[in-house]
Amino acid sequence: MLRKHLLGFYDYTVILTYAGTLSAFHGILSLMNGRPRQAVLCLMAAGLCDMFDGTVAATKDRNRQEKRFGIQIDSLNDVVAFGVFPALFVYIMCQGTPFSVLASCAYLLCALIRLAYFNVLEEDRQDSSSEKRTEYLGLPVTVSALILPAAYGFCSLAPGLNPHVYSFVLAAMALLFVSPIRIPKPRLKGIIGLAAAGTALFLGMVLEV
Repeated sequence: MLRKHLLGFYDYTVILTYAGTLSAFHGILSLMNGRPRQAVLCLMAAGLCDMFDGTVAATKDRNRQEKRFGIQIDSLNDVVAFGVFPALFVYIMCQGTPFSVLASCAYLLCALIRLAYFNVLEEDRQDSSSEKRTEYLGLPVTVSALILPAAYGFCSLAPGLNPHVYSFVLAAMALLFVSPIRIPKPRLKGIIGLAAAGTALFLGMVLEV
């Protein structure tokens, strides 16, 4: 019904992607209202949604347009959740210092470039092969959903630590986003392990262990 009256593709394969986008948006609102812990939890939730959205999408036999739509909507979500959100997080946590502004700008641009380049490569790959992707070129932007929460937890344990540690972490990720390094794509066990680590960190922050 929706397909007849609205633009886009509407099925269960994109539900997790949309949930991740809304989680990131809620995290941005939390940042603006002075609740960084809640913002970090939202970032981790967005990361968990992204981790499994491809698995869910693979359960449906999609046509060429649906696959291309999935690529685009996933990357647009990544721009918000793992581009704008982390950059804003570091800018606010560092109180807008010049270094944090520079690191945030570099991070956002590198994330944008990496995602656009990934789309080009992925569309070419799907046009020439039906095999699943086995590796990433450059560090995936979604790692920010694990690295930034870990940095936040570390800084929480050492309240006297210079907040510029966030800027250094962001700058390092920005460089790795556009570096031509090849990273094997995690298999199911690796995905489960990352999800377990993220869930443990998530629960630890919720319960303030």
